[in-house]
Order: sequence, then C-alpha cells, then structure tokens
Amino acid sequence: MIERVGIVGCGTMGAGIAELCAKAGIPVLVAVSSAGSAEKGRARIGASLSRAVKRGKLDAGDAERALASIAFTSSPADLADRDLVIESVPEDEKLKLQLFTDLDAALTRPDTIIASNTSSLRVTALAERTGRPERVVGTHFFNPATVLPLVEVVPGEQTSSETVAAVEEFLTGSLGKQVIRSADRAGFVVNALLVPYLHAAVRMVEDGHATAADIDRGMKLGCSHPLGPLELVDLIGLDVIASVADALDLERSPLLHEMITEGRLGVKAGAGFFDYPR
Repeated sequence: MIERVGIVGCGTMGAGIAELCAKAGIPVLVAVSSAGSAEKGRARIGASLSRAVKRGKLDAGDAERALASIAFTSSPADLADRDLVIESVPEDEKLKLQLFTDLDAALTRPDTIIASNTSSLRVTALAERTGRPERVVGTHFFNPATVLPLVEVVPGEQTSSETVAAVEEFLTGSLGKQVIRSADRAGFVVNALLVPYLHAAVRMVEDGHATAADIDRGMKLGCSHPLGPLELVDLIGLDVIASVADALDLERSPLLHEMITEGRLGVKAGAGFFDYPR
C-alpha cells in the first residue's frame, strides 16, 4: 500500500503532483537541487492552494494542512523511507537517465517503486538504469495535474504486474484520477496523437498560412475544441512540445526552436504564441 510519497523536482508538474498528494492527506517529501528551488516550489504550491481557496474549491484550513504536509530536502537519500518516488524533472533524457541511477542507489528499500512523469521517453530505458526494473513504471500526469483527471500508466518491459496494480490503485483510489494504460512507446497514447497535430499548427504559423489567433479560433469554432492548438502549446510549454517532437522523430519547426531560444516558452514564461500577464 502506498502511504508515503517522494517527488523529485518542483517545477510546474512536480509542484502540481505534490499538491495533489498533499490535498489527499498523503505526506509528501520533495527533493530539489537547492534551498532556492525549495523556496520557489513552496511558493508555487502555496499560490495554487490560495487560488483554490479564492475560487471556493478548497477550505482555507484544508489548504493550510496540505501545505504543512509537504516537506523539502536537497538530499535524495532522505527519500529512502518512501513507498513511491515520482521523478518530475525536465524532459531531458540524459538528466532522467542519470537521476534513475542516483535514485536507485539512494533508495535503500528494495520495494520502493520509482515512477517517471516523462511525457515521451521509454520507461524501459529508465528502468535499465536501476537494479529494480520490476519496480519502475511510467505515470504521465497532465498539466495542470491538480485539475486534469487523466494519468497514463506505462509499464516497462520488466515492470511487474504487482507494481502496476499498486500504482493504479494509488492513482485511482488515493488521488481520484482516471487511468489509461499504454505500451512503452515514444509519446505513449495522448502525445503520440496530440503532438503531431500541435506541431502542424506551429508550421501553419511559420509558413504564414494563418495567424495563431485564427488557427485557434478555427479549431474551437469548427471542431468544438476547448482550447486552440497554439493555446495548448503555450499551456504545455514550447520546450516540452519540442522534446516530445524529438522523441517522435518529427522534424522540429525552426519557429519553435527560435521561440524557445528567445525564452518564449508559453504560459510559464509569460509569453509564447500569446502573451500572459504575470
């Protein structure tokens, strides 16, 4: 049974997963690279909880208890008592591979499950960096993790059925998520379908076929999509879209590369295809 959770990384997704667990009454320990990262992570989670209270979706007392149940550390060894550790660092293959090597050494309990929130990388390759491939699984949350109900569960080639069952029970029971299972392939289910579509929208802007605003308006009014493709690119993050596109062997758009270089990463940066007040 999964009762104590560790998270590595406290960016947009790591913070969202930590908040989600804390609101479910699960003690969370977040491993970050520095005291500064811990301060930013706690502020990010606190701001999200405050917004939930203002919108009437969360009681103020519950928000305080949730924030109090999240602790931070700069030492992966402190995660050794966790039942489940979810890595949520940037979508960089070398970084994640090294992290799995380091986590396997730090997590002295052989039964601790290591999960990856990767949106595109093969879980088997990450599992092979550990001495417990049967205890490694992909758990791909969607942004914002506190709102969107889906998690893709991705077993690696050696992931045990017991690990998959324990993680799915935790996700659906403790966190109230809905789960779909995917084969261990680049992009899994959702991104393998979604990212080529989003990339095509970027190409349309690049080629001058239509403006970003008109492309989004067309897909919302013509196809009943709640968000236009370029709004969605901004929400997910241009850097994340580029990483998944690379994993899917899509030829990266020069416009996408240019915008990333300029720091226009989308909502999290205050500017992407559209501007966002900060």
